[in-house]
Amino acid sequence: MRLQDFDFTLPPELIAQVPAARRDQARLMVVDRAQQRVTHDTFANIGKYLRAGDTLVVNDTKVIPARLHGRKEGTGGKVEVLLLHEIQRGVWEVLLKPAAKVRLGSTIEFGDGLLSGRILERRADGTMVVQFTPAEMYAVLDRCGEVPLPPYIKRAGTAAEHTFDLERYQTVYACQPGAVAAPTAGLHFTPELLEQLTQQGITRAAVTLHVGWGTFQPIRAMEVEQHRMTREFYCLTASEAAVIAGTRAAGGRVVAVGTTATRTLETIGQQAGSLTASSGWSEIFIYPGYRFRMVDVLVTNFHLPRSTLFLLVCAFAGRELMLEAYHIAIAAGYRFYSYGDAMCIQ
Repeated sequence: MRLQDFDFTLPPELIAQVPAARRDQARLMVVDRAQQRVTHDTFANIGKYLRAGDTLVVNDTKVIPARLHGRKEGTGGKVEVLLLHEIQRGVWEVLLKPAAKVRLGSTIEFGDGLLSGRILERRADGTMVVQFTPAEMYAVLDRCGEVPLPPYIKRAGTAAEHTFDLERYQTVYACQPGAVAAPTAGLHFTPELLEQLTQQGITRAAVTLHVGWGTFQPIRAMEVEQHRMTREFYCLTASEAAVIAGTRAAGGRVVAVGTTATRTLETIGQQAGSLTASSGWSEIFIYPGYRFRMVDVLVTNFHLPRSTLFLLVCAFAGRELMLEAYHIAIAAGYRFYSYGDAMCIQ
């Protein structure tokens, strides 16, 4: 399968740099797979397209201020660190630059001494292993870290913008720290909208998938099948699994909020064959030809051409329908990517 078959031209001005003024006022494109039809609405009205008995499955991961700016002890040389994931308490896999100028065993200080890190290992894939002090980092990250916005959001990086992004680049139900990127389809929900959906008889369940920096990595292989995903940690508890399994047993629909919730559910479906409590590492790559086992409806944002995310929605709705929907979205001025508008594929 050729990667070029999943390409389209996106005008740069449609890449959203800030979110809608109110979360649920983003635009919503509704794609009906059975009728091969596209309609337009506002995200606040998403309840019109859901049914009593459906279950929204959200990803409750919480984005951490994973970008750190520090200085090497002794020389004072500037170093930037991006936290990837915690290997064990206080020990993290990171991306570091300039990596070539940092030696094993050297120490980096952040936030005027609030946090320090010692380089333990340099890995073949270019990542490094760093031991941080204090080991319980989350308490100090808010004071010395920054939200690692996607590379296509280009701003001056003022203190006011960082404060703004700490709130808006986070879902209202985020509670499990560990992601370096937001599950962006969920950014459109407000507490009021979630309560409204509950009143409609729509239940909610949560999975956790700590979104990694690999979500922004391009597919470099010309043949889609040769691409390999970066692994990400996921967890589904027994109580949340029971809610989702109960919905399926009763004939309701599983509505995955985002590609991350989709990949978590489908990973569990592949490995266990049913929705049961599970945790581990997901490396699932979903592209056209994949048979979905667990997801009936997908709520998602608009994605980059040639990306693993766009291939996933093409697998769910069909390449031709998705390319047509994206061309309609571009002509209609929909806003793309993390802070952009949304799509509901039924």
